[in-house]
Amino acid sequence: MQEQRSEKPLRVLCLDGGGMRGIYTAAYLSFVASAFARRRSASSLDVGAGFDLIAGTSTGAIIGCGLALGTPLEKIVQLYRRHGKAIFPRKLPDKFNPNLAIDLRQRPKALRKGEKALRAALDDCFGSATIGSVYAERKIALAVPAVDIAQHRSWVFKTPHLPTSNHRDDSYTLIDVCLATSAAPLFRSLAAIEPATGVTSRMMFADGGLWANNPVLVGMIEALQMGRPDQPIEVFCLGTCSLPAGEDISQVRADRGLLEWRFGGEAAKLAIDAQQFAYDHMARMLSKHVNRPCEVIRFPSNQVPAAMLKYLDLDDTREEAANALVGQARTDADMTNSRCSDPNDHAGMMVNRLFMSIPAKGA
Repeated sequence: MQEQRSEKPLRVLCLDGGGMRGIYTAAYLSFVASAFARRRSASSLDVGAGFDLIAGTSTGAIIGCGLALGTPLEKIVQLYRRHGKAIFPRKLPDKFNPNLAIDLRQRPKALRKGEKALRAALDDCFGSATIGSVYAERKIALAVPAVDIAQHRSWVFKTPHLPTSNHRDDSYTLIDVCLATSAAPLFRSLAAIEPATGVTSRMMFADGGLWANNPVLVGMIEALQMGRPDQPIEVFCLGTCSLPAGEDISQVRADRGLLEWRFGGEAAKLAIDAQQFAYDHMARMLSKHVNRPCEVIRFPSNQVPAAMLKYLDLDDTREEAANALVGQARTDADMTNSRCSDPNDHAGMMVNRLFMSIPAKGA
């Protein structure tokens, strides 16, 4: 039986971090949106305009800011394809070799080059747009987690979408916000960004993925303060093609050192997976106890094939890795579109309602 909903819900999109794996996220959304555009005889859909709030962390914030600004998803996909090698010019070492000492010595220089490349790529997408200007023009709220290095505290860059907003972040550019939230230790430089109004010196930030790689709880908290007190909330979570779940580790392999953890790279991937599962679970549990209808789904939710494992390093800029992630995105989008045609699939019907309501570009 077709589900009915009499009131427009407050819709939230939560986009996980994941480095170069963000190409999967952008491509997946592009494929799903293109399929719905064809169904609706539209040239394309303005995906960002389908949401009242977008919460994104690290690479998810780059995609989220693009959606809020109205940047075509295809352009965001090309950002990863064209600039990935420059953003991550020196891959994190994965084994001991004669060049390790050289790599360690040259890594700071490579990180500086990577930040410069990322800033240039973001400038091409976002120009001079600020947190305040994008909200004034599009009325799409943003919430972007980061870490304030000066105090070792969490920070959320926010548009002035709440009546109680102090407009603290209005003058930060989308470029600086994305640099701040994606400044992942080991993979990128810390982000020293231009001060907001009233701040006399640059502020230093690290990756929001250190505490909210899956920003669903950030999104829920903001959503509960928005809209009418009884307005239903729908939260859509989207990841970055997470690792095939779990490892079978014998006791003799339990004593992992620098090499086994790939100098920290494997720990970062483990943190992404653990946060995705844990935060989704906590959000669903909390949704049952809020003062209005609230649903949380993750799409797509199917298991990632083990064959993808070799392409999921956060700094893997190989063309074959990008092609594999885009190919997986297409497969998952096809599965999502099939689910959207099944009236007995509750999550599929939520996604169907969402994309059927997204404005067509130019409409």
